[in-house]
Amino acid sequence: MWESESESVSGRDYGNGVLTATKPGVKTDGFEQRGQSWYVATDIPSDLLVQIGDANFHLHKYPLLSRSGKLNRIIYESRDADLSKIVLDDLPGGPEAFELAAKFCYGIAVDLTATNISGLRCTAEYLEMTEDLEEGNLIFKTEAFLSYVVLSSWRDSIVVLKSCEKLSPWAENLQIVRRCSESIAWKASANPKGIRWQYTGKHAVVSSPKWNEVKDASPSRIQQVPPDWWFEDVSILRIDHFVRVITAIKVKGMRHELIGASIMHYAAKWLPGLIKEGPAGGSVDEGSNSNSSTSNGSGSGWKGGGLYMVVAGTREDTPTVHAKDQRMIIESLISIIPPQKDSVSCSFLLRLLRMASMLKVAPALVTELEKRVGMQFEQATLADLLIPSYNKTETLYDVDLVQRLLEHFLVQEQTESSSPSRNSFSDKHLHDGSQRGSNLNAKMRVARLVDSYLTEVSRDRNLSLTKFQVLAEALPESARTCDDGLYRAIDSYLKAHPTLSEHERKRLCRVMDCQKLSIDACMHAAQNERLPLRIVVQVLFSEQVKISNAIANSSLKDAGDSHYQPLVSNRKTLLEATPQSFQEGWTAAKKDINTLKFELENVKAKYVELQNEMDILQRQFDKLTKPKQASAWTAGWKKLSKLTKMTHLENHDLGPQVPNSEQTRKTPRRWRNSIS
Repeated sequence: MWESESESVSGRDYGNGVLTATKPGVKTDGFEQRGQSWYVATDIPSDLLVQIGDANFHLHKYPLLSRSGKLNRIIYESRDADLSKIVLDDLPGGPEAFELAAKFCYGIAVDLTATNISGLRCTAEYLEMTEDLEEGNLIFKTEAFLSYVVLSSWRDSIVVLKSCEKLSPWAENLQIVRRCSESIAWKASANPKGIRWQYTGKHAVVSSPKWNEVKDASPSRIQQVPPDWWFEDVSILRIDHFVRVITAIKVKGMRHELIGASIMHYAAKWLPGLIKEGPAGGSVDEGSNSNSSTSNGSGSGWKGGGLYMVVAGTREDTPTVHAKDQRMIIESLISIIPPQKDSVSCSFLLRLLRMASMLKVAPALVTELEKRVGMQFEQATLADLLIPSYNKTETLYDVDLVQRLLEHFLVQEQTESSSPSRNSFSDKHLHDGSQRGSNLNAKMRVARLVDSYLTEVSRDRNLSLTKFQVLAEALPESARTCDDGLYRAIDSYLKAHPTLSEHERKRLCRVMDCQKLSIDACMHAAQNERLPLRIVVQVLFSEQVKISNAIANSSLKDAGDSHYQPLVSNRKTLLEATPQSFQEGWTAAKKDINTLKFELENVKAKYVELQNEMDILQRQFDKLTKPKQASAWTAGWKKLSKLTKMTHLENHDLGPQVPNSEQTRKTPRRWRNSIS
C-alpha cells in the first residue's frame, strides 16, 4: 500500500501493486457503471463531465484539478468558470486508463498489473499529474512501479512491451519501449544455467519472484534451460518491438546463430506459408519453451501481495497478418538478419525471397537478400529455387532471379579466394589449398543444382534459348566433372521446343562438352534423333577417342613408356579432329556413324565373351575346391581322377579352337531413340 506520505521510496512495498492517493478530496465508495457512463458513488452531485470516445465520466472538479495540470489548463484557458464538459478523445490508454487515473484522484485503491501500468503511465503523463501539484502523484508512482517491479521480471517486461503497441508514440517518448527491450535483451543474454525454468512461462508459481531469484529452490525443481528458451515469449511482440529487442540482444554479444534461429522462429509464426514443415509458429526445438504463451491482455497481477502467473494463449492461436503487414515484417527481418554466413539457413532465405518477390518488397532490400542467398547458394535445394515469376507473362519461373543469385555466388567465391591471408607462409599455403578445395566442392554442388534447375524450367515453352544458354554457361568448366545433367537439360529443352532450327539446336548443344559424358549418356545421345548430326558425330568420336586412349595407355604402360600422350587431349582438339566429311554429304556421314557404332558393338561383345569365360572358370574352380567327406583310400583315387579331368578340361577350353562369334555372341540391347 502506498499510503504514507513520509515513507521513503526504498521502504515502500512495491510488490503488492495496490495504489491509492494520500488525500482523497471526495469521500466515495467507488464507481458505478451504467451503460457507457460512469458515476461516482457519493452524495455530492457531479459538476464535470469528461468524455473519452463513447464513454462518459460524471466526476467532480476538485479531485481532478488538484492532481491534473492539463485539466487545470483547459478550464483556465476556456475563460469559463462554469465549464462542465471536457472532451479527451486523444488520451492514451483510452477509457480504461482514465478510469484508473480518476480512481486514484478519488483515493480509491487501484491494482497495478503488467497490462495496465503502461497505459496508466502514459495517461498520467498526458494529464500532467506531476509532483508540482502534489507529492506522490501518479507519474511518480507509476514510474516507480515500472522501474522496481516490471523491469525486474522477465514475464512482466514482455507483457508491458506487448501492451505498448497501442500507446505509440507516448510509450516511445517515455522510454518504456527502450527500457523493456533492454531488460528483455539482458535477461535473454544471461547464462541459461542460472535461469529458473518456472519464470520463462512454463509453470505457474505462487511467489513474487525477481529475475534469476533462486531462493527456496530445491534442485529437483530447477530444470536445465535450453539456450532458445526465450524464442516463443519474444515472438509474441509486434515486429517493431521485436526488432528493438533483437537489436539490443546483438549489442549484448549473443551468438549470431542463436539470433538467426530466433528470427526464423518469429517468421514462422507471423508469416503463414513461409515454413512448410509443420504449422506456422511451431517450436524450434522440442525441448525449448514451445508451450510458453502469447499475451492475452491479462499479464501478471499483484493482488493481496501474491503473484499469479498469466500465460497468454497457446501457439495454436495463429495471428492474422495482412499483406501490408507481411511486407513490413519481411522488410524488418531482412534488416536485422546477422551479416555472418550461416546465421540463417539458405532455405529460409530463399523462402523469404519468394515472399518478398510476391509482396513487392523494396528493391534495395531484395537485392540485399539476394546477396545473402549468394553467400550460401551451395546449400540451396531445387524446390526452393523454383520461384514463380510473379506479375510476368514471359516465363513460368523467375529464371532471371536465379541468374542473379548465381552471379552473387560467383562474386562471393572470387572474393573469398582472392582475399589475403593473415597466416604465416606455411599456414597460408595450407589454408589456400583447403580454401580452393572447399570452393571447388561448392561450385560442383552449385553446378549440379543449376543442371537440375535447367532440366525443370526447360519444359516451359516461353523460356528463351538465350536465357537457357546464359545460365548454363555462367559456371566455369571446372565446376562440372560430368555433363550428364547438362545433357539431360538440353534434351528436355529440345523436347519442349520442337520448332527450333538446325542452327539453334547446334547453338544449344554447344554449351555441353561431349568428352564429359558418361558411356550411358553417349549411347543415348547416339540414338537421339533430336540432337543435330554434328553433335552425334562428336559424341561418337569422343567415345572412340576414350577407348583408343585407354587401350594405348594400357599397352604403353605395360611396355614401360612413361611419356604417353593421349590421342585427343582437350575439347578444342576434339572439335578440330571431328570428321568433316558429313558437311560434303549425308552418305559419308552415315557411313562414319555406322562404322563407329559397329566398333562400339564389337567392344561390348568382347566384354560379354570375357565375362562368360570368367564365369565358367569360376564355376570350375568352385567345383574343385568343394570339400567332400570320404575315406582316405577313396579320396586319393578321386583326387587323381580330378587332376586328370582338370588337365583334359583346361586343354580343351584353352585350345586354339575359337567358337563362331555369330553363334555365341549375344546381341546387346539397343537403346531407345529418345527420352520419353
